[in-house]
Amino acid sequence: MQSDYVMDALDTKLNDAFDGKVVRKDLLHRIKKGTNIPTFVLEFLLARYCASNEPAEIQAGMEAVLSTLQENYVRPDEANAAQSRVARTGKHKFIDKVHVRYVEKEKRHWAAMENFASQRIAIGEKFYRDNDRLLEGGIWAEVVIAHNDIDADAYAFYVEDLRPVQLSRFDFASYGEAKKAFTRDEWIDAVLRSVGLEPSKLSHRVKLHFIARLAPLVEPNFNFIELGPRGTGKSYFFSEFSPYSTLISGGQATKSVLFYNNARHKIGLVGFWDTVAFDEVGGIKIKDPDTIQIMKDFMANGRFSRGVEVIADASLAFVGNIDMSIEQIVNSTEYDLFQPLPEQFDLAVMDRFACYLPGWEMPKNSSAFLTGRFGLITDYLAEAFHYQLKHSNRYEEVSKRVKLGSAVEGRDEKGIKKTLCALLKILHPTDSPTDEEFDEYVAYAVECRRRVKEQMNKRKPDDEFAKIELSFVDRNGKEVVVHCPESIGASATLEPARRRARPNADAVIDQQEFAQKPEHSPAPPAEIPTRSQEEESPSERHYTIAYGDTGHSYDTIFGPYLPGAKSVVVEDPYLRMPHQIANFVRFCETVVKADTVRSITLITSYDDQTDMVGLQSKLEELKQSLLEYDVALKISLNEKMHDREVKLDNGWTIKIGRGLDFYQKPEGWYAIGATDVSLRRCLETKVDVFRGPLQQ
Repeated sequence: MQSDYVMDALDTKLNDAFDGKVVRKDLLHRIKKGTNIPTFVLEFLLARYCASNEPAEIQAGMEAVLSTLQENYVRPDEANAAQSRVARTGKHKFIDKVHVRYVEKEKRHWAAMENFASQRIAIGEKFYRDNDRLLEGGIWAEVVIAHNDIDADAYAFYVEDLRPVQLSRFDFASYGEAKKAFTRDEWIDAVLRSVGLEPSKLSHRVKLHFIARLAPLVEPNFNFIELGPRGTGKSYFFSEFSPYSTLISGGQATKSVLFYNNARHKIGLVGFWDTVAFDEVGGIKIKDPDTIQIMKDFMANGRFSRGVEVIADASLAFVGNIDMSIEQIVNSTEYDLFQPLPEQFDLAVMDRFACYLPGWEMPKNSSAFLTGRFGLITDYLAEAFHYQLKHSNRYEEVSKRVKLGSAVEGRDEKGIKKTLCALLKILHPTDSPTDEEFDEYVAYAVECRRRVKEQMNKRKPDDEFAKIELSFVDRNGKEVVVHCPESIGASATLEPARRRARPNADAVIDQQEFAQKPEHSPAPPAEIPTRSQEEESPSERHYTIAYGDTGHSYDTIFGPYLPGAKSVVVEDPYLRMPHQIANFVRFCETVVKADTVRSITLITSYDDQTDMVGLQSKLEELKQSLLEYDVALKISLNEKMHDREVKLDNGWTIKIGRGLDFYQKPEGWYAIGATDVSLRRCLETKVDVFRGPLQQ
């Protein structure tokens, strides 16, 4: 602890204007090492105990914070000891991330705590009713866990009290009034110190980049992308800075998780968070084309339809890595700055980006850039941003003040204005910038949008995105054309060659040759597909699987006929034994991988020897699991049925003589074929695949 700490002018202003709402950031850095608690949680504790500039009070507060963490924060490897402690003492307070899920078959809610490592904690309705985000993504909280001594109950712990780790109230008027004590440049520095950076180590342009990173947290429906080298802190602001932001790290981005789950009639992440950020965007797998279409609709106007009309304010932020040299990319005819994006992100998605931040200009993470001075409590600043996202609209103010050039088209204008709105909310929450400052913001916003348009024009070098010379009229009435620093002089980006729409797609012709083609020339042939249409389309089949054959799985038998199907009806009388139910689970896995199916109906039978309780329990568990993939399972039990067939609503019917249970019992559960059924020997059965009328 520095006893000789000397406050500078900005420290003094922050303490005077925001008394009790500032904290020394070096204290955060000291505690942060060795713990994975988000910044806003740590500063919640620092604000409680260390909101002072008196060395003795800070020292005492630090000891209190460390003691609180020692007593209440559980590390993942200490979960068993923590549970034992609650059992011994009756109750204990923890700082942990709490999730709540509804288990349909039990008709009740269960809480789960990440580091406490319990998935079955009883919780009262008032807690998740008052905190919606417990049900979507979870929240960090101070939570009192008590032990349940009633042996008959199916749980050991319950939530006695829960307090979200964030401010209980926020006064935006006092925030705006206190900010007036700062000049624009002082306020930029104050915001940067509040997020833990030392502004004296940064250039003015890099400062604006860091401010722009905050834009999705303050402007609704703001579509943001930052691609650049690793280790520049791209995801930090979305994972640690604000309790109103959630970060999706890899995996599949499904429409049920992101937007709306039709089976559960519940809105997804966009309905519960101010910002939904996608980390390592290049690794995101989006198998269902509907997800991209819904994403396009939402990015365009903040609404979409999935049987119901949904409107939400969430901003979407995409961050990822570029491994190639930026100079190589902008001078290449083959690559562009959108190269890391998933292939499903087409031009229509890219056109909805308001701001492409040049991540390659950001400094690498280093302790040299961390501040040890005072800044606003992170949670306090996050609350100011959350308030403005929900209650402040600067669009009309911006529209009256900005004048854009003729090359600026519809989506360009919207993107530029939304970036301007975000900058005003962050830097001028209750006041207006000078003309000089406003021109600076306009130039920056135009550059961020031009970077998007240049790359789209490079991918589709025709007239659609050709107007890349975006400009604005400054305070002196002069039209200013804005350029992106990385592409100045790069003809491969600024003047991309036209491409022939022919099989040899790599061949190019220059602009003049293209212009000289006669207007009545026939259109060039479309690109030849890699496989013929006949190979793409499945056909009717009638064949026999011989006794002892291998190589047959539900993927090979049913997979080719599932594309386009939305509902599946399975009629199989023998789904009673555990191995038969396991076969049906494997079949459902094949169906889920087809992406388009939204309902499975199982019609099966039973007899006097059927364990009905066990059967229904297993099928109910499968039903709940399928709901996570937005697939509804309907079950019909019929005492007298004998047909074995699978009907798809796209017209295909697959009849298997033995139904789904056509595999021999494996030689042992540790033998080849035990888990991969394509390697398991089969029983003899006939398979008939034929097409009838489409099911309505």
